[in-house]
Amino acid sequence: MNLREAIRTRKTSNGHFDPRPVSLEHQRMLVEAAERAPSHFNSQPWRFVLIDDPHVRSKIASIGGRTMTQLIEGGSFFTRYRKYFRFSQEEMDERRDGIFIDQMPMALRPFIKQVFSDNVMNVLSKLGVAKLLGEDNRKLIEGSPLLLAALLTKEEYKPGELSGYYCTLSLGMAIEHVWLMTGELGMGIQFVSTPMEIPEAWEELKTVLQVPDDLELMAVYRLGYLPPEKQRPRIDWRSDHRKRLSQIAFRNTCANPEPDAPSTL
Repeated sequence: MNLREAIRTRKTSNGHFDPRPVSLEHQRMLVEAAERAPSHFNSQPWRFVLIDDPHVRSKIASIGGRTMTQLIEGGSFFTRYRKYFRFSQEEMDERRDGIFIDQMPMALRPFIKQVFSDNVMNVLSKLGVAKLLGEDNRKLIEGSPLLLAALLTKEEYKPGELSGYYCTLSLGMAIEHVWLMTGELGMGIQFVSTPMEIPEAWEELKTVLQVPDDLELMAVYRLGYLPPEKQRPRIDWRSDHRKRLSQIAFRNTCANPEPDAPSTL
């Protein structure tokens, strides 16, 4: 796979992974790819925890499932992210951003636009849908052969200072290297985001990972080999659209949008 193909085919894996363990060689290749990212003064502020112990994964999965249920029951998840939901191909083609929710349980499809309103979410929570989706999330995390925690050293990471900004940029580039490498290795990757939404859950996760005081936990990802046949989650989406050049790029000054042109990828 060349670089252009790796960038073009990069995606988030929402479904289950193949249960076979990720080889130590491939785990180390992922970390080595990360450390080739640029950093200010070659400070290399990132640290990583490779989690393949089923017992530790189970603890993290429990936190992930529980927080998914909490966020949906409380309504904050959909309140915060509703602006990114697209409900038709036409809407997706026009906006060219967000996620197109193209798979839902049959019983919910007639109400697809209403299903994310506050009133309907309250009803769905009473019907146990939040717990169902939380359990789905728990199974996805627990069934992932490898979890990867990304941290920054506080010697360099100082929020509010330029070093904190530089560290965040560097970690983002390191994770992108990991993401691209998963495509080369026949793997998938997904951000485990829900624990970050609830501060006490994030602290609990730090305890599970035994994060020392001189490190800051920044993100957790789940990884694994892609199965021969993709099994889509109960509620799933597509996010392959990208904005046109004229929507994101300018020539010389911000007053001059770049003309649209056929994709080169």
